[in-house]
Formats: sequence, C-alpha cells, structure tokens
Amino acid sequence: MKSVLKWMQVLMVSAIALMIVVPTKVQAEEAIPVLADAAIVVDAETGQILYGQNDEAVLGIASMSKMMSEYLLFEAIEEGLVSWDEEYEVTDYSHRISQDLRLSNVPLRQDGSYTMKELYEAMAIYSANAATIGIAETIAGTEKEFVQMMNDKAVEMGIEDAHFVNSTGLNNSFLLGMHPEGTGEDEENTMSARSVAILTKALLDDYPEILETAKIPELMFREGTADQIRMVNWNTMLPGMEYEYEGMDGLKTGTTDFAGHSFAGTAKRDGVRLIAVVMKAVDAEGEGSYKARFDATRALLDHGFAFQEVELMKAGQQFMGQESLPVTKGEQEQVAIALKEPVRLMAPAAQQEAYRTELELTEDTIEAAVEEGQVVGQVKVLDAMGNEIQYLHEKPAADVAATETVERSNWFALSMKSAVDFIKGLF
Repeated sequence: MKSVLKWMQVLMVSAIALMIVVPTKVQAEEAIPVLADAAIVVDAETGQILYGQNDEAVLGIASMSKMMSEYLLFEAIEEGLVSWDEEYEVTDYSHRISQDLRLSNVPLRQDGSYTMKELYEAMAIYSANAATIGIAETIAGTEKEFVQMMNDKAVEMGIEDAHFVNSTGLNNSFLLGMHPEGTGEDEENTMSARSVAILTKALLDDYPEILETAKIPELMFREGTADQIRMVNWNTMLPGMEYEYEGMDGLKTGTTDFAGHSFAGTAKRDGVRLIAVVMKAVDAEGEGSYKARFDATRALLDHGFAFQEVELMKAGQQFMGQESLPVTKGEQEQVAIALKEPVRLMAPAAQQEAYRTELELTEDTIEAAVEEGQVVGQVKVLDAMGNEIQYLHEKPAADVAATETVERSNWFALSMKSAVDFIKGLF
C-alpha cells in the first residue's frame, strides 16, 4: 500500500512540475525543466529576458535580501559615509542573534568590535545574519532606518513589488522580539523573481567588485583567534565545489521555510554573463533542497548559454516598402528614413531565422522642418512565437530616423500650395 501511495505522490508531483514549466509570453519557444515556483534567466549586459516562469509572482526571497544590504554598503563606502576599516561595536541585538545556532552566523563577542570588511565577508560568503545587522546599524543607526533605505533603493531601481522588513531575509520570528519597529513579528521579505534579477543586475553593474568576494569558496573568519570559524560559501556551484558550474562566480543563496530553497546566481562564459534566479526550487518528488535549487539554476544557465548574439538589422538599413515618410509643409514631399543603430539581441541558435522585426512609426507623416537624425519611429523585435522580446527595464534603442534634412517651405510657397490644393478639391 505504501508503494502505491508513493507512486501516486510521484505522479502528482510530476503533473505539478509539468504545469510549472509552461512558458509565459516572454519566453523562448520551448519550455525548460525548471522545478520551481518562479524562475528567470537574463542577459546581464542588456537585461534581455531569455526565459521567464511565473517571474512576476511576489514570493519570499530569504537571504537573497542581503544583495540589497550589500548594495547599500558599497554605496555608503563610495559616498564616504563608512569605510572598510570602520569598527562596529556589537549591540545586544546583534550579539544575541549571533549566538543563535539555528541561523547562519559568525560569533560576535558582546564586548567586541569588528571592521566593515570582516562583517561584509561574513555576509557575502557565509550569509551571516548578525554580521548583516551590524552593517545595517553602522550605516543607518538602526535596522529600522536601514530597512527604509532598502525599500527606497528598490523603488529607485525601478522595483515596485519589493517589501523589506529586515536587513537579513530571516523571518522576523527569528529576531527574538527585536525585529524592526513597524514590521510584523512573523513577516518576511518578499519580491518577484524578475525584481530579484533587477537587483542582481544593479549590483553587478554598479559594484562588480562584489564578485571578488562572492566567488571565494571558503574563508576563515578571525583566523588565529579563539573566535575563528571556517566560512564555507553556500553557493556550491562555484568551481571546485559540490555542484560546480563552469563560469559561476556568484551571487546569493536564500533559504527559509517560507521562501524555500532559492538562489540568484551569475556565470560568465565566452564574454557573456547571465543572471539566473530560482525561487522555491523542488526536486522531482516535490521536496526542496540545496541540490534542487542548483539543478534548477543549471537548467536555466544551460538554456541561456545556448543563446548567441545575432544582428537582425544593420545601422542605416531601410525597411522595404517604407524607405521614406511623407513630409508636410516642406521643400520636398518625402524624407528618407533608416535605422540609426544596429538591432542586436540574444537568440537561440536554432531559432535565429524565426526572429523578425517590425517598424513602428511615431506618425504617418511628419511636418517640416525635418532635421537629419530626427527620430520618427522604432523597431520592434518579435520571437519565433510572435511575442515581443522583453527586457528587465527599457529595451535597447532601436530608433528609425530621417537620413536627410528637409527645410520648411517659405510662406509664399505654402500659400500657393494651399490655393492649388483648394482648387483641386473643387473638382
């Protein structure tokens, strides 16, 4: 009987998995086996979405939250508000959290002090929660104020669905009643997979040096002291680790009961960097695990690295049948138009020929005077399924512009033309 029930459970999970991997309109033609509540893979340079799966659903993000804490730390360093050598005096809050053996932590002495560099390495490599709180308190004075900074920065990044309640990504219930004022006692940070990708891209774009720390497989905290602890990177897709993946060099894992096993990873091969986000990954039996999140990430990255950059149109190229645009009140009745910049994108090698472009003119006619280079429309790119290519933010410029100048006719010529048009209208 138990074997029958087990067989039925596997069938149910398989059916759920089939529903999970149904592609949305922003995806490539074929679904890929990503067993997760949400997933996305993005070209890190352009923000082009190569695959999305339930990527706008708002879910728990757990310690992926620490990427925002990292961003704010780098920003504070850049602005001179804090320094890497600045010492943090341990508070009762961070001390008590650091002693909680249920959590990822490095031990902090109640009467001790630690540099921002030490706390940062513990946060980035070991996902140390009390170290993160120490950084938050140093930058903002209190974690409450730091959380407000996190939410404000998310809006600044164009993220509309972020809800931060603490600096770490822990459930507030683990904060021993000391969670930031104004947040619920069992609340947790939430965001969509697409927004996590936006945050990841912002961190990589603005502070790429994060990878120098994120790619360290292990490091000794306070080596040579009584407090030393071996910090093993939770990202075991790094080279030489259990689930190693070629080109992997970051970025942040996250695990809570609410968020499940999640990961925002990045890898670079042959000059192409990808960002992959999986949220609440499971195995074929519906169980969450470290392996499940890395298997899901591997599937996303393998899919993304099968894409190649392709140039669909060259700069100066014209659209057949729409080489010019009618001009009113000008010295000539037409103006030649062409593409200002080449249209390039990432496309699957087997589907490149299926991608097509469409011209979208701002107006059917244009009034003189017309300047050379004046934008009159854009190019829209459609994939093999006829869906427009999607990006995390605005798509790259693909402007169509006038290739010549057309002067405005003088008042006498315009008057004569109006008279002629009037007479023609009578007949």
